[in-house]
Amino acid sequence: MDNPRRRRTLRLRTRVTLFFSLTALAASIGLAATTYVVARSFLIDQRQQTAQTQAFTNAKAVRDQLIVEGRFDVAKIRTETGGFPVLVLNGVPLSADVRYSLDAFPPELLVVVNGRGAGVQRFEFQGQPYVAVGVNMPAVKAQYFEAFPMQSTQRNLRAIATALLVGSFVTMLLAAFAGLYASRRLLRPLSRVATAAGEIATGGLDTRMAPENDPDLDRLARSFNDMADAVQTRIEREARFASDVSHELRSPITALTAAVEVLDGRRDDLPDRTQQALEIVVSQVRRFDHMVMDLLELSRIDAGSTELHREEVDAREIVPRIAQRYGFGDVPVETDPKLPTLIRIDKLRFERILANLLENAREHGGGPIRVALDVQSRSTMVLSVDDAGPGVARGERSRIFERFARGSAARHRVGTGLGLALVAEHAHAHGGEAWVEDRPGGGARFKVSFPEII
Repeated sequence: MDNPRRRRTLRLRTRVTLFFSLTALAASIGLAATTYVVARSFLIDQRQQTAQTQAFTNAKAVRDQLIVEGRFDVAKIRTETGGFPVLVLNGVPLSADVRYSLDAFPPELLVVVNGRGAGVQRFEFQGQPYVAVGVNMPAVKAQYFEAFPMQSTQRNLRAIATALLVGSFVTMLLAAFAGLYASRRLLRPLSRVATAAGEIATGGLDTRMAPENDPDLDRLARSFNDMADAVQTRIEREARFASDVSHELRSPITALTAAVEVLDGRRDDLPDRTQQALEIVVSQVRRFDHMVMDLLELSRIDAGSTELHREEVDAREIVPRIAQRYGFGDVPVETDPKLPTLIRIDKLRFERILANLLENAREHGGGPIRVALDVQSRSTMVLSVDDAGPGVARGERSRIFERFARGSAARHRVGTGLGLALVAEHAHAHGGEAWVEDRPGGGARFKVSFPEII
């Protein structure tokens, strides 16, 4: 059963930055809204109080003059720019400007003035906001109404709202930078852990983390170093064990091989059933010897005792010579015309790669049918070995280059399971890689890349 795909999530650094940003945005918007509500209430109350004080002052002046003279000229009232007064005397509305009449004032205010003696009401007239104040003066049988413009208060509120919104946006940006900085500081030790783990994964088993100043981070560094020590000790112990076992097996295998070869030389003197048994013993001893040799070679590679020694060789000559040496002289070799005459490779490693691929094709692919050298780029060469076997399933193409791994089609065939692992190791030593593809027409095509050949 296939594992379900992992759901894609944002990087931890991005999530920390977003958390800081959204938290700061929510906090700043909440603070801005509270500030705006308080400022709006204060400015409107202040404006209404100012208007009420001014209206009462003007109403008192009107009343005093009416008591003394019995009449009053509304045009003499000093109002704010944009405001207008209306005097109702003996039920007759009087206005200094024909554009403004008693109908401009809200009806609710008229009712309040007639019932309570004074009132304040906000309203809109001709699309502009006003605050109206009405004062009842029963001593002179008059009512005084005055409208005060609130455009300046609205402009102040818009300016405050704009400033608060800009402040919220700036706060969010600052929080984003703070979150990015904090996430970098927090994730820097994790990045060092990832780098050290990557170096260990690529073979640098002696990689360790430096101590940290922070106690919690220092604990992480010490735990990682302890883990790396344990991993290195175990790997080295297992590598030594494999090397020691291979060395210890080499002597008895050599003696056993010599004895078997002597018996094989006298095969004709043995009964038929004994010859059949001898055939099995000879093939298994040779396979065992081959496996021990491969294990010794892998142990030397793991121990780092083998270095890459590049030298200039003629690939057009060395490939047929290697094929002939291992009994594949009849396999056609195709060479890309763009391949340089001389290439720089490790000759011994190249021989091991080609020999193992040819042997693998013979054991599992019915024999090699083509060897090719192609130029992938100006400084990269690709070696290909084709066979006409059953091919390699897509799900096994990376696993067959692991040690002792076998494809499903080769499980019951003779082989040590180390040949392709050695191919991959020698390819990595060259800075290249090994892989397998389908061959057009059926079969498998094993490829190995060799960078920096010139």
